[in-house]
Amino acid sequence: MRRVKLDRIDRRILRDLQDNGRMTNVELANRAGISAPPCLRRVRALEEAGFIRGYHAEVAPEHLGFTVTIYAHVGLTSQAEADLARFEQMVGQWPEVRECHMLMGEADFLLKIVAKDWDAFQRFLTSKLTPAPLVSNVKTALVIRTRKRLPGVPIDEAPEDDDEDEVEEG
Repeated sequence: MRRVKLDRIDRRILRDLQDNGRMTNVELANRAGISAPPCLRRVRALEEAGFIRGYHAEVAPEHLGFTVTIYAHVGLTSQAEADLARFEQMVGQWPEVRECHMLMGEADFLLKIVAKDWDAFQRFLTSKLTPAPLVSNVKTALVIRTRKRLPGVPIDEAPEDDDEDEVEEG
């Protein structure tokens, strides 16, 4: 496996694409201080190395009628790996669940769930989530408003530690 080390330009490219994935290659190159062909090569290398997982549009849920967002802490009856994987696979089939995180602590999973309205969420809760195999308890929290939603991670142009951004490319 070849080692990939991010330099200042790579980090700038990642930061800019994270902020605006529709940025043209020419604009991205100008912001990074390089010409377009090497910029495109760097983007492709970052994609191949797994730094860039994909591109998407951030859709306004309320414009599509999704007015309710709920976070659910879910406890399971078993924490055996096969049972955790079974739950994750089941949750992957439910379009209402937009995020699924396995946790350490009181709950086993944190789910982000969207619904058209409160009644639709209650139907999801009572017909899918709480009766699901392995689910022992569910605690929910209704989102009242969201003031900050940033994708990804904070990216500085200069790494704090030289080894921090080395990964094996395979």
